[in-house]
Amino acid sequence: MMDDPTAVLDAGRLEFARGDWQAAHRDLSRARNLGALSTADLDLLSRATWWVGAARESLDLSEEVFDRYQQEGDPTGAAMKALNIGLLWFIRGDIVIASGWVNRARRILAELPEGVEHGYLRYLEAVVEMDFFGVGPARETAATLREMGRRYHAPQLTSLGLVLSGLADAHTGDPAGGFAQLDEAMLPVLAGQMPPEWAGDVYCTVIHICHNLGDLSRMRAWTAATEQWCEQFRGEVVYSGICRIHRLQLLCTEGDWTTAEAGIVRSGAELAGVNNWVAGEAYYQLGEIRRLRGDTTGARESFDRAHELGAEIQPGAALLDLTQGRVREAGAALRATMAGRDRLACARLLGPAVEIAIAEGRVDEADRLCRDLETIAAEYATEGFRAWAVHARAAVLVARKRHEEALPVLRRAAAGYRTLRARYETARIYELCATAHTGLGDDAAAESDLATAVAIYAELGALPDVARLGTVPLPGGLTAREAEVLRQIAAGASNRDAAAALFISVKTVDRHLANIFTKIDVSSRTAAAAWAHEHRLTRLG
Repeated sequence: MMDDPTAVLDAGRLEFARGDWQAAHRDLSRARNLGALSTADLDLLSRATWWVGAARESLDLSEEVFDRYQQEGDPTGAAMKALNIGLLWFIRGDIVIASGWVNRARRILAELPEGVEHGYLRYLEAVVEMDFFGVGPARETAATLREMGRRYHAPQLTSLGLVLSGLADAHTGDPAGGFAQLDEAMLPVLAGQMPPEWAGDVYCTVIHICHNLGDLSRMRAWTAATEQWCEQFRGEVVYSGICRIHRLQLLCTEGDWTTAEAGIVRSGAELAGVNNWVAGEAYYQLGEIRRLRGDTTGARESFDRAHELGAEIQPGAALLDLTQGRVREAGAALRATMAGRDRLACARLLGPAVEIAIAEGRVDEADRLCRDLETIAAEYATEGFRAWAVHARAAVLVARKRHEEALPVLRRAAAGYRTLRARYETARIYELCATAHTGLGDDAAAESDLATAVAIYAELGALPDVARLGTVPLPGGLTAREAEVLRQIAAGASNRDAAAALFISVKTVDRHLANIFTKIDVSSRTAAAAWAHEHRLTRLG
């Protein structure tokens, strides 16, 4: 029975229909070995093969399907297959080959009456053109697709039109309006009214724009939504790996570099050749983790691999030069990358450009770059852009020794990074706070800020920063004096006893305890004492 071609083929069709791509690929492949598949069934096999991650095999099968449709005199089938192949090549990151298949589809469809397939063609044309001509042509195509969606009762075309107009608005300074359209675009996707390959690409497109805009809250929400969408399919599929990369990008921001590094190494390798855009982002993120951990060789190798996959490797590569003392080279590389880019593409580069300009001693240039970033942040108003702009302004103020003016700006930056859950950037803000407090002669506050920065760096594994600051961190970001006070409290001393033992006032002990409670997130002396024993603080010298 298991070798009955009809039974095996029926099983493969059923498995494909319910999204069990692994089983569908297995049984459709067996059915092909047992006898010739019809063109429609070979098409199912080609699609299932892509879903299980065998991109090269899938493309070979897809080209065979395309040839068959042409030989059988089915131009509509051939055109739609050409468009699907174009989409897969676009996802792989090869725009030239993708454009070739789009041209084939265009040539075939030019001879046919307008139908839904023409809508898919217009969408793919607009997506490819956006890489060369920006978002301008996308708006006109979006309106056409929405009209076609109404005329042909094709919600998938309406959805693709909303994707294009949403991307155009998000890119040109209206993220709220853009995301409202992108949210609406997902309704036909969730209702199963769009081919899953195209639906998955829409999800990836939305998450990518969230990341580019520094809208990490929305990126988390869309990543969760994509993961939920993937749950309808059985087993591991291509988009499961893509979601994992996006989840790991967020994990990097939150500071779990060890988990993220291991996951990226595995998932990035799996996606190379399937979705080179996301694989490239993965290797870029891997380079960033390794740079911050002091693995300069590993970071350079990761950035090189990201570049091979077509990903942008700035500002990470320039910051790697900076850590190696190649300050002039770092500045030149970043300036060259920003030349000719639109403002949105420059937004992620401007904060590091400010940092490098300050390191070069070009504070006036840093101020100009900071103003550019502030303008972009005011226009786009995303949480990430605002935090980066405030951070850059604080860095310029500190570089100009305007320390008192810098402190409230630094507090705003710290609040912004807490919203983003950006651990490393938070540590950098504390480090700037320490410099500002030192400049104002407040050594106690500077010591506290520096200890907090070093504690976060140490927790993350940012060993070059720990070594650069030249101090051994205490648990919880406590200062040496706060540790002394907590040690007294853990030994059972009252505030008055602790004050006498440390030759400070009771009021000072009270202030230290308030800071300690905040830093270690406790609300009582008993809990603080337990925390001190748990972290072996009582044994410190």
